Amino acid sequence: MTEQTNLKEDKSGKEGSFTPLIIFLVISMIIAGLWDKIPFIKNSIHYILDPTAGFLLSWNLNWGMLIVVFIITLITTLVQKYATDQETLREMKKEQKEIQKQMKEFQNHPEKLMELQKKQFAMMPKQMKLSMRPIIYTGIPFILFFRWFADYFAAAGSPKFWFGMGWFLFYFIFTMIFSSILRSKKLLDVA
Repeated sequence: MTEQTNLKEDKSGKEGSFTPLIIFLVISMIIAGLWDKIPFIKNSIHYILDPTAGFLLSWNLNWGMLIVVFIITLITTLVQKYATDQETLREMKKEQKEIQKQMKEFQNHPEKLMELQKKQFAMMPKQMKLSMRPIIYTGIPFILFFRWFADYFAAAGSPKFWFGMGWFLFYFIFTMIFSSILRSKKLLDVA
């Protein structure tokens, strides 16, 4: 119990705030909404991505997209690692595992189980604030990349990837695979 209390005392003020996150998400959505209305936004991104990511996709659709997805995932994983307090996140995850273990032990004691659930729910906003902080750095580029993908693949006639997947499903599946590999303790050890 004292370890949990110390964690709360030591980490006060490190949780951050949802305000910057919300501001950047709103800005990202505004930019995405203005994509077709303000040609400068769209043209600038096409100017940068057509000769880079577009070159890879033109070279080989499946392998090029795999390389692009890997690069995006690597960058977002590195931002996640260095833009968050990894030590605090690990401590919070460890504490949550301990609470889950205690919850299994007290399954037949509703009052103790309720107390443990309250502790677990109280930690969630703090952990979410820490985990979501990298969106401040990656939100706008991510939205711009997705808008570019939509333009690129619409112009290419909505091609299909391996197993008949569309670009979004392909991106989603391989991002999950690459992310789990890159975040592992053997590679980047991201909490």
